[in-house]
Formats: sequence, structure tokens, C-alpha cells
Amino acid sequence: MNLIKRNTDNWLPSIFDDMFKTDWMDNGNNGMSRIGTSVPAVNIAENDESFTLEVAAPGMSKKDFNLELDNGVLTISSEVKKEDEKKENGGRFTRREFSYTSFKRAFSLPETVDPEKISAKYNEGVLKIELPKREDAKVQAKRMIDIK
Repeated sequence: MNLIKRNTDNWLPSIFDDMFKTDWMDNGNNGMSRIGTSVPAVNIAENDESFTLEVAAPGMSKKDFNLELDNGVLTISSEVKKEDEKKENGGRFTRREFSYTSFKRAFSLPETVDPEKISAKYNEGVLKIELPKREDAKVQAKRMIDIK
């Protein structure tokens, strides 16, 4: 008996791979399809004065984002629609591609954040959100106490 290994990878064009090769059972994407959805990476840092969220979103602009604060929950969302049409040879060949990408991330903010002072800035593909702490929540400087 001869065993022959068959390589069935890449027998469909990449457009079909995107449609049919979704990893529904892959825990890495939480059971969601990768088609049309994208969740950008987020870095969260804390120092004595504030928290900083950095959202990696290259190729977007600040008008693509929506930031909403409701009941101590900061929600970052985006919807981007793109369309590209190319015609060649006097209109005999047409290729039209369009895409729709959206995401939504929500973060429960600690009570130490001052909601009135939250600010955001988009620069070079990174949305940076500053979450300053309330004055009473900041780490107090070390001091010596006199003994009487």
C-alpha cells in the first residue's frame, strides 16, 4: 500500500480563502468571523498622574473614530467604508472593490479617573487617550511626620 500526501492548500483563490476559511472554532478570535471585522491592539499604561490607552489603527483618520463615555465605561468604535473602481481598455474591463471595517472596544474605567479631563489625539496611526486621575486619587509624595 502506498500513501500519497495530498496538498490541498491554495487551490482556491485568496478571495475564497477569506470567505470559507474562517476559524470558527479558534479561541484566538473568540468565535467571530474575521471577515469585515478587525480589533486593533491596545496598550494600557498607568503612572502616578494618569492612565494612557494607545490604540493601533494605521491608515485611519481621527474622523473615523467615535469615543463615548457612559456610566464609567469608555467605548471606542469605528466604521470605515472604502470603495475603489478601475476601468481599463475603454471600459471593457472593470474591477470594483469595496470594503467595510468596523470595531468596538469598551473599557470600564476605575473610579480614580477624572471623566471631565479625558482627552484624545490621533497621530501617525495611533489613537492616544489620556485618562487623568482625580487629585484625591493620585499617589501622595512621601513625607516625614514629626513626633511630638
